[in-house]
This record gives sequence, C-alpha cells and structure tokens, in this order.
Amino acid sequence: MSLKLSSQLKEASMRDPRLLLFNHGIEKESLRVTPDARLATTPHPAFFGGKLTHPKITTDFSESQLELITPVHKSPAAALNELDEVHQYVNAGLKNELLWSASMPCVLGADKAIPLAYFGESNLGQLKKAYRSGLGYRYGRGMQTICAVHYNFSFSECFLTWLKAAEKSNETTTEFRNRRYFDLMRNFRRYSWLLTYLFGASPAVDNSFLIGKEHSLYSFDESTTFLPDATSLRTSNLGYQSNIQSESINICYNDLSKYVSSLAKAICTEHPAYKRIGLKVGKHYRQVNTNILQSEAEFYSSVRAKRVPEKGENFLASLQKKGIQYIEVRLLDVNPYLPLGIDEQQIKFLNSFLLFCLLSDSPKHDDQHCLELNENSAATVYRGRRSELLLKNQGKSISLRNWGRSLLKDIKETAEVIDTESSLSHQKSVATQRAKIENPSLTPSGLILDDMKKGKLSFTRFAMNKAIDHRRYFTSTPLTAELIDKYEALTKKSAKDQTIIEDSDTLTFDEYLQNITRKYEPLSEDS
Repeated sequence: MSLKLSSQLKEASMRDPRLLLFNHGIEKESLRVTPDARLATTPHPAFFGGKLTHPKITTDFSESQLELITPVHKSPAAALNELDEVHQYVNAGLKNELLWSASMPCVLGADKAIPLAYFGESNLGQLKKAYRSGLGYRYGRGMQTICAVHYNFSFSECFLTWLKAAEKSNETTTEFRNRRYFDLMRNFRRYSWLLTYLFGASPAVDNSFLIGKEHSLYSFDESTTFLPDATSLRTSNLGYQSNIQSESINICYNDLSKYVSSLAKAICTEHPAYKRIGLKVGKHYRQVNTNILQSEAEFYSSVRAKRVPEKGENFLASLQKKGIQYIEVRLLDVNPYLPLGIDEQQIKFLNSFLLFCLLSDSPKHDDQHCLELNENSAATVYRGRRSELLLKNQGKSISLRNWGRSLLKDIKETAEVIDTESSLSHQKSVATQRAKIENPSLTPSGLILDDMKKGKLSFTRFAMNKAIDHRRYFTSTPLTAELIDKYEALTKKSAKDQTIIEDSDTLTFDEYLQNITRKYEPLSEDS
C-alpha cells in the first residue's frame, strides 16, 4: 500500500472532510415465509405498491423474494436507518408471514412450486419475467431463492479529483475514474477470500435445497446438511456459481473496454445447452435468449462495475461511453444475527477495505492470477475455518491466518486515514475482524454452527428463531403517521407509474426483445 499517498490523503482530509465522505447504498434480499418455515406462495402484497417501479420495495427472482433498497447516502448510518425504516413498513404489512433471516433458503417444495416474480404485462415486465424464467431453466429455481446483501459504493467526486492531482495523472476525469475503479476491483477479487472468511454466514442448508443435487456435504441432523469448516455455501458450487460461465467466458477486469466487450460477447454468443432449452414455446418465452448470458445481470461475480443508464439506454453502452459510476459488492451473506442482515461496523470495515484496495498496487490479471484467486475463494468457502488453511499468494503458499493478519494490518492504516479525532470507529471495526482471524469460532459461520449444536437446532429452526426475533424487533414500535404517509404515497405513485409504462408500449414484445438484442451486437466485437 502507498504509505506516502495515505499520509497525503490524511492531511488533505483534515483540511477538507468531504474527501472521505463515501456514497453508500444497500440492496437486501429476503424470502417471505409462512409460520412453518415454508416459502410463501402468495402474490406480492398490494400494500407494497407496484414492484416494477417502486424505488424501495421490489422482488428479485421469485414473487416471494423481496428486495429492499436504499437510495444513495453519505454515511453508513443514514443508509442503515433508511433500510430499517423500509423493514418496519414491510413487517407491518406482512401479517402472518415473516422475512427469512438467512441467505440459504427456507424449506422448499418442487422447483415448479417456486413462483416467478410477476411484473405486469408491459414489455419491460414481460422481459423481467422471461429473464427469470431463463434463470430457472438454466440453474434451477431453488438456487435462485438464495439471498444476499449487495453493497453499492463510490468515492466522492472531490476525492477522485484530489487523487488525480496527487498522482499527477494526465488522463481525462472519466479515464482516470475508470482506471482506478478497475484497480480497486482487481484487488477486491484478489482479496475477496478475506471477506468470505470474515462475513460468510451460510455453513449449513436445509435438505430440501439439495434434492437432485450432487454434493459432498455432511449430515448435521435429519433435515440439515453442512460442512464443519465452511463459511459461505451461498458462494459454493451449490450457490451462485456457474460451470458454464466459468468454462465459456473470461470477463476481463484489466480495463473498461475489455470488461464491456467480454460481457457483450457472452450476451451475444449462443450456448448449445441453452439452445436445447428453447427460446419460445408457443407464446411463452422460456428465456430472453439462448446465449451464455441473457444480460449482464446474469454475470455472477463478487464485484461489478455499475452505472445507472438513461431511460431506454443500453447498460453496457452507457458504461462504455460514460464510465463507472459506482461498484456493486455482491459476495455478502445475509447475517442472521442482524435484523438488517448487515450493520454499521461491517460497512465501516468494507469502506476501509475498499480504500485499501484502491491505494494498493494492483497488478493486471492473467490466466494464472485468475486461477489462483478462484482457488483461494473456493478453499475459503469450503474450509475457511480450518486451522492453518493454506492459500496461494502470487504462487507462494501462505496460511489464511498469516495472510489475514498482514492484510488487516494494512487495512488498519486506511481505517486510520478515514477516522477523525472524535471517532475511531473504522479502526475498531478492523480490530473486531482481527479477533475473528485469531479465533475462527467468532465468525458468523462459526457462531451459527455453534448455536445449532448447543441448542440441537436444525438450520431451519435456527433461522426461523432469528426471523421471529427480527419480526418482534421491527414491530415493537408502531409506525408513525409520517412513515405511513410516506410509504402510502410511494405505493400510489409506483402503481401509477407502472400503469403509465404499460399504457405507453407501442411495440409487440417480440419487436421489443429484438430491439434489445440489436443493442448488444456492436459491443460484442473484441476491442
């Protein structure tokens, strides 16, 4: 890590505190479940408004899978307060249902019993349903019910301006921003095993999830399967991993142009297995296309480059032309011990980690480097809490514990840069993680298995107990009149906006889909 640059940044931030005011946004997924811990099959409650257009309450893959969203905030506390607020409103409207507390799903029935999210009959709504149908055919609907917390992050413009000047860069502002975000993302991928170890919270799963799947997990009890040293089965080959993606595409993180072109190529390249599924049967679209990726959203990665496109604008074209707006961290499990699935201490550690990734040397990826980081990630997923697990760092073996100690020492330095004289909260967050390195039983995955063993609880019973605790927490305080008015207004507006979209369609869905497909073709050429 550049100590000189860190020192300069600390001095500059003392003069201008805005430099280290990061932008934060959270997307948290949760299953709606019945009191007997089964997936709710009821429609998305009208109480929540139109899911196609609501800015805070929508669904992910399934009609039963809520996605709760915050707008961008300048502080972790503000983002969490808004997430808490929307959870309060949702819990007040769920009546006999609860929000599942964990990443791995509740008791599941057959795949066909898992309802796809329905977004209405507009072309956009049909596109979303066809995309989810494709995911179901490709990976199974059960896999898509796995939930996560996605963390959206960006630096302030004044920070990037300062950094560009400090590094004496002659690039344009957009070129500099793109290059430095890709520097950050390469390091993120290199060190992502650390986050999996520290925050992985899915070492066990209900047996209903495993029906028809090959696995090497152990039996915990009659209804639960687990691995004794696992950290995050959500990110294992049972979860958000795709053999077809790993074998067929190599998304390049060395620069924006290669990143966009490699994604676009995957969206435009047909795959025989998906061709056999079929595109359209009768009037029903089974998937958006028969290509390796239906869209960039299907790319499973720990971190992604993002920006919000203009209405009608192709996402990758917008990203290529205007550059990165923020990054999306996608490897975080829902922590069942936390009502929101994430807390301020974790976010402050993430911010310190991301700044460390930016300020550290970031070698370009080659095939060997990518192989190494994938192997490190898999080892941590399956055996992360095993004493003295060995990882690979640029070809050399190093224990997870020793590498973790070294990284946390450097991350502590970036935490010191962020902290002010009146608050040492970022450094405290690093100290908490250091304790987990020294004692694996303090990790969320370790705590979960320990509580299950001590209480003789199945995974489902453990997660259901936490769901009940969280519901009690959110409903302990009545909704204020101000909060009710705020969300009722959002409900009405979202329903109206969805109607406007449905009434404004002038193309058939076939024509609409063809237009979308054409927008990717010029981007598929290698740069």
